[in-house]
Amino acid sequence: MTTRFDLIVFDWDGTLMDSTAHITRSIQAACQDLGLPIPPRERASHVIGLGLVDAMRVVCPGLPEPRHQDMVQAYRHHYLAGDETIELFDGVAEGLAALEEAGYLLAVATGKSRVGLDRALNVTGLTSHFLATRTVDECHSKPHPQMLLDITEQLG
Repeated sequence: MTTRFDLIVFDWDGTLMDSTAHITRSIQAACQDLGLPIPPRERASHVIGLGLVDAMRVVCPGLPEPRHQDMVQAYRHHYLAGDETIELFDGVAEGLAALEEAGYLLAVATGKSRVGLDRALNVTGLTSHFLATRTVDECHSKPHPQMLLDITEQLG
């Protein structure tokens, strides 16, 4: 017996958007701006999907707590300066349209900020595909289940 799900919830970075290189470069540039050791690509890309503050704790484990916001701001500066590099994986737009056509409800749960997700959705033209979105600004960071619980409650 097959179970049919009504709702599909996507992560954004690395799932719909091919953002690994852009995120990694932004983390490394932020570390350089603050005079911190520049993490290797593997460590910088390993934090994709976490909220920014949690990601900075992993990337810069010795960074004092009061400086995490400095790191977040430096990261955002570099990340947002590269908006023109936002690219979806091949077939994402067509795949989302096909899922909608098949009757699925679509949503996004991401470690991005609200501003970052809204900007990415607008730049890529995907806003209308998603009935619900949750970001780290509104919920606990993943892997906490709050984003999914909020989305399922909103969409019934």
